[in-house]
Amino acid sequence: MASDEDDVKEGLIEVYRRRLRELIVVDRVLDHLHFLKCDQKELIRQKARTDGNIAATDLLITAVLKKPHTPGWFRAFVDALEHSGCKHAAKYLQINPPEPEVEAENDYCVKLIQLLSPSLVEMQTDEVCLHCFSKGLISQEDSDLIKSRTANKGPQCGARELLRCIVRASTGWFSTFLDILHKTGHQDLYELTGGPPDSDKNGADEKLPSPMDESTGSAAAATGSCDSPQFMDISTSEEPEADLYEAVSTGPRQLPHSLDTPQPEAAPGGPETADIVLRDYQKDVARPALEGENIIICLPTGSGKTRVAVYITKKHLDRRRTEGHSGKVVVLVNKVPLVEQHYSAEFLPYLKPSYKVERVSGDCQLKISFTEIVKNNDVIICTAQILENFLERSNKGEDEGVKLSDLTLIVIDECHHTQKGEVYNHIMMRYLMQKHKNSRLKKEQKKPVPLPQILGLTASPGVGAATMMKKAEDHILRICANLDASKIMTKSLGEHKREPRKVVETVEDRKEDPFGDVIKNIMNAIHAHAELNPTSDLGSQNYEQWVVQKERIAATEENQKVRVCAEHLRQYSEGLNLSNTIRMRDAFSFLNKYYDEELKKKATPDDEQNIQITDTERFLFNLFKEKKEELQKLADNPLYENDSLSKLRSKVLREFSSREAARGIIFTKTRRSAIALSQWIQENPKFADVGVKASHMIGGGDQSVVKPMTAAEQRDVLTKFRDGDVNLLIATTVAEEGLDIAACNFVIRYGLVTNEIAMIQAQGRGRAEDSSYTLVEVKNSGVAEKECVNEFRINMMNKAIDKIRALDQADYDKRILEFQIQAIMEEKVRMTKNKKKKMQNEKCEVKFSCRSCSKPVCTGEDIRIIENMHRVNVTPEFSQLFIKRENTTLQERLLDYETNYFIACKDCGLRWGSMMIYRGIECPCLHVKNFVVTFNGKKIGKCTKWSELAINFPAFDYAEHASRLADKSDDEDTY
Repeated sequence: MASDEDDVKEGLIEVYRRRLRELIVVDRVLDHLHFLKCDQKELIRQKARTDGNIAATDLLITAVLKKPHTPGWFRAFVDALEHSGCKHAAKYLQINPPEPEVEAENDYCVKLIQLLSPSLVEMQTDEVCLHCFSKGLISQEDSDLIKSRTANKGPQCGARELLRCIVRASTGWFSTFLDILHKTGHQDLYELTGGPPDSDKNGADEKLPSPMDESTGSAAAATGSCDSPQFMDISTSEEPEADLYEAVSTGPRQLPHSLDTPQPEAAPGGPETADIVLRDYQKDVARPALEGENIIICLPTGSGKTRVAVYITKKHLDRRRTEGHSGKVVVLVNKVPLVEQHYSAEFLPYLKPSYKVERVSGDCQLKISFTEIVKNNDVIICTAQILENFLERSNKGEDEGVKLSDLTLIVIDECHHTQKGEVYNHIMMRYLMQKHKNSRLKKEQKKPVPLPQILGLTASPGVGAATMMKKAEDHILRICANLDASKIMTKSLGEHKREPRKVVETVEDRKEDPFGDVIKNIMNAIHAHAELNPTSDLGSQNYEQWVVQKERIAATEENQKVRVCAEHLRQYSEGLNLSNTIRMRDAFSFLNKYYDEELKKKATPDDEQNIQITDTERFLFNLFKEKKEELQKLADNPLYENDSLSKLRSKVLREFSSREAARGIIFTKTRRSAIALSQWIQENPKFADVGVKASHMIGGGDQSVVKPMTAAEQRDVLTKFRDGDVNLLIATTVAEEGLDIAACNFVIRYGLVTNEIAMIQAQGRGRAEDSSYTLVEVKNSGVAEKECVNEFRINMMNKAIDKIRALDQADYDKRILEFQIQAIMEEKVRMTKNKKKKMQNEKCEVKFSCRSCSKPVCTGEDIRIIENMHRVNVTPEFSQLFIKRENTTLQERLLDYETNYFIACKDCGLRWGSMMIYRGIECPCLHVKNFVVTFNGKKIGKCTKWSELAINFPAFDYAEHASRLADKSDDEDTY
């Protein structure tokens, strides 16, 4: 019976699928739909971001209809529609759906609004929005979104969002909207949409006409043209979708202009039929690339470099198509979030449907290989490492590879990273070596191998380690040589240039710092115990480097006493830094958590195995235990808080109190400080009183002990920041470079100064009118001095670029060729060394011992590699040496493997790695940083990554190992 009822309900949804596609707002419905799994929801949200709301709604309906159904699924779906504001959609699934005549009239009204939208967007958006909300045409969420669009992108953009929202309202919305236009003084728009002239003479109670009753005027025009696509479009280059129902997603489907100031609107039809509009300075820097030259475009953050790249890409593909050739463009980025950003916000909207655009990153779960993606698409946006991997496959003669000759244009974002050791440089070195070979082939009158055009994008090439102008020129010329650039193009932004006001907030040392004094006393006691004599101030950067060096040397020499003490000193040094940067209670919480974790390592889950605690470890545990209560008491005393935090509080409160719509970013040094500052702001009611809505954003790498942010989490924070749900972002350097962060009116660097490139990137975030750039000092950071150095370096860089641009082309080409030949020779020497090293290492014996207790663990013969990435040891002997614990901080599930546990030394409790479940088989995965490694009896001082160990491990033989396990299981069953 229940099955029959489900069939009826499924049929009802299918009957009205087309209507539901038009009326459902996917993001909002998903928030109220609890019977779908989280991964299903994320997939649908991703579909909305990339392909639009209608495509995502189709996917949502398919997911809802998928069997088996949970009890009450249909009612839950209808309730979700109701609670998310999609009440009109909910009506279709209830007892009394709208009559066909009512549906037809509603469709007619929607088409009329679409036709007249170019005029309707001139309305007074804020006033009309207020009346629409009071009349129930739009929800509170709609109203907030419209206000956000109006504030950030202007009243016309807000008006377009308003029109999209009202056409989803319940039956009768059109006459209500007409009445609102009339009451708000929009007489011309009122008459244009069907209201009678001088209607105020007709009496207040006279019924407003239905558009279906009109046979002349604008309605008649609509009748003849509603089905024509060019009249269906209400969007400009900002809003790519041609359908009012479609353009609901608040994600990156919008097309932001290259700067925040208005640009000419695109022709009807949106980006599919309109040319990309560039400013004069953008056209100037693009000109050589349009003629087929390799160039670097150097423009400030927020000046529209990516838009210029899209324009060049389109012209490149158009030209090749006209010439009867196919084009193949690869856009390279150095961060995973940039893949989705460039795909959704720039390349896809402007190049679709003329060209096929796809994106690939480490986050993508691809069904086909990268090689097939390159073959089947015109534009591919990917992380540079993916292209490098497949270029290497082709170099080895594998089928699944990609050649440089397959491509016609490579766009390199943040191209200042094209230097030694960087993946960009590995790709370009292949290019330069082939170019060098081509010169020889031409001399031999042989056909050269075709190479792609190169386009580099950067806000600042920097000056490297240069302290003199000549060295700065060499640094920039070397980047130009690595990219084979015939020119470096830069241009003054003229009237579009926005220079933020710069302020430096100096701080005073604490008059009293009892919390810091206690930590320093603990550190001095450890120094005495380990017989260490530091040569710099405790907590300083030099001290931290000294401690790291001591720990590394001690591990190599198997001096466990000094190694353990140095590790604990690192934590106390971090605690000192935290107390100087954020609250003392955050510093105490960090230290307390560290010692709790260390104590847990000394106990097995079932208490069956006693893990040895050395005298040094007992001394360190007792030392913290004795001072713990005193530290906690001092941490809760606000009298001793640092002055930096006070300066930051005052600055943020001042910005939000003096601006109507403040939006800012605070850059800080560590992930831990970013999270702690965000919590501090959220917990302080003074910030909430002035409208601060804070969130943090940190990196996605796993180098830190702090749990990283996933790419999806980063995108979510950036979307909220863009839409105004968050107006203060506390970020590490991950937000400095590349990411499309909405224009801010203040930027604060809190105790963080790196190099001149990062300084330019950070300043570029404050590109709204009357923006400010503030540097807040933090004790031991030396930021004020570093900032002065960076200003000098930026000035030197600009002069160096000017001198390079002033060079005669023949002189420029000569210097570039010299740098290229030098780079090629250095690469050949490096490759020769690597070959010798590889041959030698294949003969060497490699041994691993526990970094903590020096117990021999295994040899290189025991290790196998899975998917060219994970080093595992599946020998029976190794399984007797470790214990297994649940990993609560990292639970990773991918297509073929998952990691839910970590493995630790049975004797000392040091973590050795994680337990992988690879296609149903447990495989202990080793992290080399936890071991002391020796070759032929010689210890390797630094070996923290497997890539630093030049040895090729054989691939893990799944079939052989699975067979051995099966045989073992059969033998056990026999008994």
